[in-house]
Amino acid sequence: MDKIHIKGLEIFAHHGVYDMEKEKGQRFVINADVSVNTAFAGESDDIDDTLDYGKLCEFIKDFMVANQVNLLETLANELARKILLRYSQAESVKIEICKPEAPIPMTFESVSIEVERSRHISYISIGSNMGDREEFLQNAIDNLDGDECIKILDVSNFIETKPYGGVEQDDFLNGMIKISTLYSPTELLERLHEEERLANRERLVHWGPRTLDLDIIYYDNIVMSTDDLVIPHPDMSNRLFVLEPLCEIAPYEVHPRFMLTSKELLQKIKD
Repeated sequence: MDKIHIKGLEIFAHHGVYDMEKEKGQRFVINADVSVNTAFAGESDDIDDTLDYGKLCEFIKDFMVANQVNLLETLANELARKILLRYSQAESVKIEICKPEAPIPMTFESVSIEVERSRHISYISIGSNMGDREEFLQNAIDNLDGDECIKILDVSNFIETKPYGGVEQDDFLNGMIKISTLYSPTELLERLHEEERLANRERLVHWGPRTLDLDIIYYDNIVMSTDDLVIPHPDMSNRLFVLEPLCEIAPYEVHPRFMLTSKELLQKIKD
C-alpha cells in the first residue's frame, strides 16, 4: 500500500499529567504515516483523488489544540482513530507523538509514543428466535451501522433454521453481516455484547433461546484464543446456519486455520 509521510510537524498544545504542562503548554512533534491508494491520483493528477496532506496537517493541529489529555498514549490512540474516521481513503495510520520538552530532570532528546491503527474486516453471525425476530436482527444491523467505528459492507438474506445444541425451542432466523471496523477484536466483542443487552438478551441456558445472538466468525485473517474470545469461531465449520449465509456474501473467504473456503466448508457438511 502507498503511504503519505509527515515528519516533524511541530504543534504547540496543552497536554500532560502536571498542571504546569496544561497551563503553560509545550511543543509536540508529530510523525505520521498514512496508507492510501495513490493509483487514481497518479493517473488523474487531481488532488480530489487522493488524501490532501496539507489538510491532514491542519486536522492534526486542530485536534491537538482543541483537546486536552493527560497521557501521550491517549492522545496518540485518539488521533489515529480520528484520522481514520475523517479520511475514508486512509486504510491505516501510524502516529508518533514526540514530547521533546517533557518534564524529565535529565538530558534527553525526546520521548514519544507510537501507535498503528487500521481498518479491519469482520464477519458477524446474527440470529434470533424470540419475539419479532426480524425486527431484532434489523435493529441490531441499524445500530451497528450507526456506530462511527463500524461500517456495514454487506448483509445476507435471513434464513429460517432449526435450533442447534439439543435444547427444545423455537426456530431461529439467522444471517451474516460483513463489516469494516476500527475496533480491536475485544472491543468489537464488547460492542456486540452491548447490542445484545439492548435487545434484553438473557444468558440463562447454554444454546438456549435468545432475542439476539451476535458472534464474531472472522476478523481479518487472524487466529486468536482467549478466555473470552476465539477467532475464527470454534464451531462455525459445524453450523449450516453460519455457513449458508456466509457463502451468500463471501463464498471464497478462506478459513485461516483450515485453509478452506466458505463453499468448501459448507460442502463438507453436506457431504
